[in-house]
Amino acid sequence: MKVSKRSAEARGTTQFDWLDSRHSFSFGDYHDRDHMGFHALRVINDDWIAPGRGFGQHPHRDAEILSYVLDGRLQHRDSMGNGSVIEAGDLQYMSAGNGVLHSEFNPSRDERAHLLQIWILPDASGGSPRYAERKLGDAAKPNALTLLFSGKPRDGAVEIRADADVYVGKLDAGERVSHRTRATRGVWLHQIAGTIEVGGETLGPGDGAAIEDADAIEIASRADAEFLLFDLK
Repeated sequence: MKVSKRSAEARGTTQFDWLDSRHSFSFGDYHDRDHMGFHALRVINDDWIAPGRGFGQHPHRDAEILSYVLDGRLQHRDSMGNGSVIEAGDLQYMSAGNGVLHSEFNPSRDERAHLLQIWILPDASGGSPRYAERKLGDAAKPNALTLLFSGKPRDGAVEIRADADVYVGKLDAGERVSHRTRATRGVWLHQIAGTIEVGGETLGPGDGAAIEDADAIEIASRADAEFLLFDLK
């Protein structure tokens, strides 16, 4: 098993008066030819949005876009007619397909919104755009991996247009979990909170890790932890 850690401090940055963002992979004005993505995973942005501010209407196409609101709220509007406020702890999915317009806005007057913005490349271009929301609540099992999104939906996962499984992991201190995969696939971990150990590496908040040539991965927590696991073609 090969594990390559991507530390939080090494990520690219974008800072405006309304946005503080960290980029695990090249994005916008941040370009790093050694970190252009991992398999079909193209973007992981850690975004903090100022109160009353946000991303104005802008286009996307041929991208599977996931937003995980960690703190605060995110108001979404799109050209499909969807409009809702995503609460902390919930996720939003939008398949841009052959083209969609959308905006994302922090509706709070006094609290920043903190979210992860994630893009996965679809298996094929085109198709009508589509939208879904996933509320975690009690669905995120303790000391286990919970499947959220999948190209082959099962266990209540939302179907996406990519050969990818996206899990959230929540572990109490001292617990561990195993994930079965195939050595031909790649696994990316993004640490949200707490501390885990995998393949001899320790991951803290904002850290990532690329894992390849593995049939099984064991993840152990050193402190109460939350992370995302992407199993990718």
